[in-house]
Amino acid sequence: MDLRELTAPCGLDCFNCIAYLANDNEEFRKQVASLGIPYEEAACAGCRKDNGCRFLQASGFLPKSEYGSTPNRCKVFLCVSSKGFETCADCSDFPCDNLQPFADKAAILPHNMKVFNLALIKKMGVEKWAQEKAKLVRDRYFGEKFNI
Repeated sequence: MDLRELTAPCGLDCFNCIAYLANDNEEFRKQVASLGIPYEEAACAGCRKDNGCRFLQASGFLPKSEYGSTPNRCKVFLCVSSKGFETCADCSDFPCDNLQPFADKAAILPHNMKVFNLALIKKMGVEKWAQEKAKLVRDRYFGEKFNI
């Protein structure tokens, strides 16, 4: 598994995402399909391979563009790709408004952890973050209570 390739430009860990894991796990595919995504589209190759988060596109979280049925692409993916960076952490404008967290769908989509992941990537490097920290961050995001 290429952890760099499976780390989205925004800092999300595609390799731990249920839509990516649905490629090899029937139960995960059913869970993704239960969100209203057609069963045959309920698995993702990762943001970089799909030119943006296919899960967001297939689920309807990203609306169709004004160019017919072509889906819109994630603003972060387009920005990072156009600048030739690996992640947002490489940009002098980091963090920018494209990474603004929102409470909407926070229980389903882990986008509020992007900046935290990117800060860790900047500090640790992609490979070390992916191997040592990414799963822990995701598990804490979905499994623990807010603790001050």
